[in-house]
Amino acid sequence: MKKLRVAIVMLKDFIPPDSIEGMSDKEIARFKTEYDVLVTLKGMGHHAQPVGVANDLGELRSALNELKPHIVFNLLEEFQGFNLYMPFVLGYLELLRQPYTGCNPYAMMLTHNKALVKKILKYHRIRTPEFVVFPWGKSVRRPGHLPFPLFVKSTTQHGSVGIAQSSVVNDDDQLAERVRFIHEQVQTDAIAEQYIDGREFYVGILGNRRLDTFPIWELCFENLPEGAPRIATEKVKWDPDYQSKAGVITRAATDLDDRLASRIVRVCKRAYRILGQSGYARMDLRLAGNGELYLIESNPNPQLSYGEDFAEAAHTSGLKYEHLLQRILNLGLSYKPD
Repeated sequence: MKKLRVAIVMLKDFIPPDSIEGMSDKEIARFKTEYDVLVTLKGMGHHAQPVGVANDLGELRSALNELKPHIVFNLLEEFQGFNLYMPFVLGYLELLRQPYTGCNPYAMMLTHNKALVKKILKYHRIRTPEFVVFPWGKSVRRPGHLPFPLFVKSTTQHGSVGIAQSSVVNDDDQLAERVRFIHEQVQTDAIAEQYIDGREFYVGILGNRRLDTFPIWELCFENLPEGAPRIATEKVKWDPDYQSKAGVITRAATDLDDRLASRIVRVCKRAYRILGQSGYARMDLRLAGNGELYLIESNPNPQLSYGEDFAEAAHTSGLKYEHLLQRILNLGLSYKPD
């Protein structure tokens, strides 16, 4: 294996310390992905250096001029405080002819807009929940063809930002209140989509043109109150105390027959290609009680920390963490803009 010069690009605030000895899990959580990737790449023999970025592309250019990396390992999720600016950072790297890991800027721009993704998927006859968009500052008027319950969230924020149990609404008053919350607190347009009551699956995908998928993963709740929507809220995603209280676990999906499992994988690969994605991604799906399968979202560059869903699913398929990171590096080196 060739030893590479790797610039690990991350938010300045997430540059990890040299040692985490004596730190609690809560203290480590903020920069765990950055620490895991940095330490693992160094352990593999690569010359890996963290590069902190905040609001100035000049900082990134200076670091690249100094380090002259073979590849940038991209762990940025936002620039100047906005995730919508990330495609432009990636486009800047492409203009510099600088190889990088993960999703390309064109697909990143598409997948940041949940409504646009749904329109594209619907055009290609991939089933996704019916929806309506309520632009920021506009009044809420629900189309008559869109029945309750509805699931209200931001059109552009990912990572369950702004999602709570109250995101599932059952009447027009609740809908107006939740849309107002997204407009005022999250400060984006709101999307209200058909709530699909059923099992939630995640499928990890790795590849540019030739695609590999990891075992189908499932989000499970063992102690959720009766009648509560089984959705991935902010607390479910990021609050360890709540995860323990609600019995939140993710694991390889069981009791899926071969035909259904093949259909899930086929839908995910097709959507990945339709959206022009590259590097790696996680697809979120719902299986309704009547057996209908819905693709909910496509998430480029999902969380990559050791022990989290993406890495765990990879490990279950026989791909250890260091091998997963090496595959991601190799895909970045081989990616060619179309």
